[in-house]
Amino acid sequence: MSFTSLGLADEIVRAITDHGYTTPTPIQAQAIPAVLAGGDLLAGAQTGTGKTAGFTLPILHRLSTNAGAPTNASATRPIRALILTPTRELAAQVEESVRTYGKYLKLTSTVIFGGVGINPQIKLLKHGVDILVATPGRLLDHMQQGTVNLNQVEILVLDEADRMLDMGFIRDIKKVLAVLPKKRQNLLFSATFSEEIKALADGLLNAPAMIEVARRNSTVEMIAQKIHPVDRDRKHPMLTHLIKTKQWTQVLVFTRTKHGANKLVEQLGKDGITGLAIHGNKSQSARTRALAEFKDGSLQVLVATDIAARGIDIDQLPHVVNYDLPNIPEDYVHRIGRTGRAGATGEAVSLVCVDEHEMLRDIERLIKRELPRETIPGFEPDPLAKAQPIQKRSNDMQGRRQPQGRSVAGNPRSGAAPRSGGGPAKAIGGGGTAGRPAAPRRSGGRGR
Repeated sequence: MSFTSLGLADEIVRAITDHGYTTPTPIQAQAIPAVLAGGDLLAGAQTGTGKTAGFTLPILHRLSTNAGAPTNASATRPIRALILTPTRELAAQVEESVRTYGKYLKLTSTVIFGGVGINPQIKLLKHGVDILVATPGRLLDHMQQGTVNLNQVEILVLDEADRMLDMGFIRDIKKVLAVLPKKRQNLLFSATFSEEIKALADGLLNAPAMIEVARRNSTVEMIAQKIHPVDRDRKHPMLTHLIKTKQWTQVLVFTRTKHGANKLVEQLGKDGITGLAIHGNKSQSARTRALAEFKDGSLQVLVATDIAARGIDIDQLPHVVNYDLPNIPEDYVHRIGRTGRAGATGEAVSLVCVDEHEMLRDIERLIKRELPRETIPGFEPDPLAKAQPIQKRSNDMQGRRQPQGRSVAGNPRSGAAPRSGGGPAKAIGGGGTAGRPAAPRRSGGRGR
C-alpha cells in the first residue's frame, strides 16, 4: 500500500515523498481513509505509531479540496480545523507536521500555548488561519478575551485524550466543545481506552469508526527492557557508569520530580557528562533550546519529568532510562515509547531501588510480563535495605486530575509561539522528529 493509493491529493503525496516516506504505518493506513470519509473516528494508538500523520494528512486533504477553501493564502480566513493536545511540546510537534505536509497547499496553520506572550498569538489569529493547534488552557484564555473565533470549525481533533483527562482538562475541553458548531467531524486519539475515555467518546462522537492498532497498554516489541536493581543512593553513580562504559551518546532520562531532574543534571555535569533538564519550572525558551540540542546530538543527556516529556519525538532514540519509576504505571509505557520507533530497535533501562518494588509490580501487571533483572557488578543492592516512603505526587504531577483542570504554576499544560508556513520535519513513520520547535517570539509569564 502507498500513500497515493489512499486517495490523498498530489501536493500532499509530494510533500510526503520529499521526506522519503512511501508506505503508511498501520494507524495511517486505517485512519486516513476513515477521516477522508468524513465520519467521526475513535482511534487507539500508542505513541510512536505515526498517529500524528494519521490525522494531519487527511485533514489537509479535506480542507484543501473543499469547494469553500480560500485560494488566497493571505486572506483573512476562519479556523476550519482545531487540534487540541495536552502539552506545549506535543502541540509544537503536531503543528510542525501540519506545516511540513501542507507546504505545497494554500493553507495556513498556527499553534498557541502558554508560557509565552499572548499578544503575538492574538496578532496571528486576527489574520486568520485554517488549522489551529492548541492546548486547552491557552485556548480558553483566547476565548475569554474574544481573540479566537471557533464558530466555523469543521474538524475537531483530541490528540492524546487519555493524557488530557489525566491532567485534569475535562472541564476545559467541555467549555471548548460548547462553542463549536454542532455539525462537525470529531477525531479522538488515545493510547488507552479507559472508562473515562469511553464516556468522553460516547458524549462526543457520532457513530464513529473504531481503530485500535496496538494491544491495550502494550509496550513496543522492538524495545529491549531491563531492570537494574540498585540502592537508592547509588543510582547516580550507576547511571554515570552505564553512560560511560556503554558509550551512550544520546540518552533520555526520566525522574519523578523537578528537583530530582535538576540535581541529576548537576551531578552528571561533575562527571563530565553534558545534560539539561526540562520540566514545568523551566521557561518555554529553555525547554525549546534543550530539546533542539538533544535532537541534533549536541546534548548527550536530556533529563525530563513525565509531563514535560510528552511530545518528544526523536528519530531512532537509542536509550531511555527510568532513573525513577513513574507513579502511574501507564506512564512507563509512554516513557519507553520514546525509543524503538518506526521499526528501529531501542533499549529501556530502569534503575530500581527497594522503595520502588511495588511500583515495579504494578508496571509488570499492566504490561503482563515480568521484566528481566540484571545486577551490575559493583552496584549490588544491600539485601537488608528497608523500603522508605516515596513522594507520590511531585509538583509536576499536581496538574493531573484536578477538578477544574487548572494546573499549579509551572505545569506545562498549554503553550507555543504561533507560526505558519512550510518547514522541514519528519513525523510520518511515528519515529521521526517534527523538527525543532521555533523559539518563542516573546517570553514571559508562566501562562497556560
